[in-house]
Amino acid sequence: MSGHGEQERQLFELGRLVKAGLTQPLSLMRRGGVGRILAVRSSDGDREVERGLLEMGFVEGACVEVLHYGLLGRDPLAVRINQTMTVALRRGEANAVLVGPLLDQTADARSSASQEGRPL
Repeated sequence: MSGHGEQERQLFELGRLVKAGLTQPLSLMRRGGVGRILAVRSSDGDREVERGLLEMGFVEGACVEVLHYGLLGRDPLAVRINQTMTVALRRGEANAVLVGPLLDQTADARSSASQEGRPL
């Protein structure tokens, strides 16, 4: 029963963030933007896309940073996951990743320092 209650709480929190406008698909984040993955859900229900993203490390709670967009139609985009791995995604795949605000200030400070080229 506690697992079911925890899932309901997580869905409630996710809904609260969506209502407040604090979430967005990964594909809409600006270059240099940092956030936390809230969910991986394909809009058309394509389980293969979801499974592939999960296997690459796009799991709930992971920190993501948009590094670069391609020239034509901003496709593909380069994303860093948990400050350890860089992945290139097509826009359609990035739309399946819902990102919210990064609440961990230390990871946010690390990202800012790396953008400015200064040590922590």
